[in-house]
Amino acid sequence: MSRAIGLLLGFAADRVLGDPRRFHPVAGFGGTANRLEQLVYADSRRAGAVYTATLVGTTTAAGILAERLTRHHPILHTVVTAAATWTVLGARSLDREAEAMAGLLEEKDIPAARDRLGHLCARDATDLEADELARATVESIAENTSDACVAPLLWGVFGIPGLLGYRAANTLDAMVGYKSPKYQNFGWASARLDDLVNLVPARVCAVLTGLAARRPRQARDVWRRDASKHPSPNAGPVEAAFAGALGLTLGGTNSYEGSQENRGTLGAGPSPTVDDIRRTAALARRVGIAAAGVTAILTLRPKKRGHVSPLLRTQAARREGERWG
Repeated sequence: MSRAIGLLLGFAADRVLGDPRRFHPVAGFGGTANRLEQLVYADSRRAGAVYTATLVGTTTAAGILAERLTRHHPILHTVVTAAATWTVLGARSLDREAEAMAGLLEEKDIPAARDRLGHLCARDATDLEADELARATVESIAENTSDACVAPLLWGVFGIPGLLGYRAANTLDAMVGYKSPKYQNFGWASARLDDLVNLVPARVCAVLTGLAARRPRQARDVWRRDASKHPSPNAGPVEAAFAGALGLTLGGTNSYEGSQENRGTLGAGPSPTVDDIRRTAALARRVGIAAAGVTAILTLRPKKRGHVSPLLRTQAARREGERWG
C-alpha cells in the first residue's frame, strides 16, 4: 500500500510542480556520468559496458538500500517512494515544452523554435521550418511519453530500485547512446540496456495511447503495420500508436550531428501542424494518468501464497488447537 500511495503522490507532484529548477538529482547524476566518462572513455564496447554497469549498478544499489531502510516504516517508505517517483518523472516538463513550442510556432518565431527544440530531442534543427518543427515536437512528445512517464511508473512496481535504476539507464542512453563516431562503440551498452528496459513499457504505452484516444483499433493497426519501419524497437510502436490515435503521419528523414537517419513513414494521415502539438500533449497527459492507474493496480495486486499441503495445514490447525485448548 505504501508503495502504491508513494507512486501516486510522486505522479501528482510531477503533474503539479514539474522538475525542480535547481539541484535536480537527475542533473547531478548526469554530471557524475560526465566526469566518469572523462576518466574511463575508450573507443570500445568493453569500456562502455563498464561505464554503464558502474553507474546503473550503483544507482540501483542506492535504491535497494533506501527500500530496505524504509520498508518497515510505512509513512517514511511512502515519502521516499514519492520523492523518487517525482525525481524520475518528466511528464509535466514535457507538457511545458510542448506548450512553449506551440506558442513560438504560432508566433512564427522560427529561430526561437529551432533553439527550443533542443529541450525535447537531439535533432539538428538548423534548417527546419514550421511544419518540420511541429513534426519533431509531436514525435518527441510521443516518444518521451513512454520514456519520461509510462516506463518509470511501470518500473516503480519494483519499488525505489526500479525507479532509480530505470532513470539511470535511460539517462545514459540520452547521453551516450548515439551512433556517432565517438559513441558508436562506447555507447553501445547504454543503448542496448535502454532498449531492454523499455521493451515492455513502450508496448504498454502504445496500448494505453489507443485507449486514451478512444481509437484503439486505429492505433493498433498503424502500430502493427508501421512500427517496424522505425529504427528503434521501442520508439517505433509508441510513435506509430500516436500516429494512428491522432490520425497523422509521422516519421521521415532526420538529421543528427551531421548524419541522416530514415525514421520510416508511420500512419496515413496528414503531416503534423502547430495545431497538432497541443492535441498530442493532451493525449500524452491522458496516457500518463492511465499509466499511473495501471501501476497502482499492479502494485496492489494480491501476492500469491506458496502452496501448502492439506496435511501441513491440518497439523498447523491441530497445534493451534492444542495451544489455545
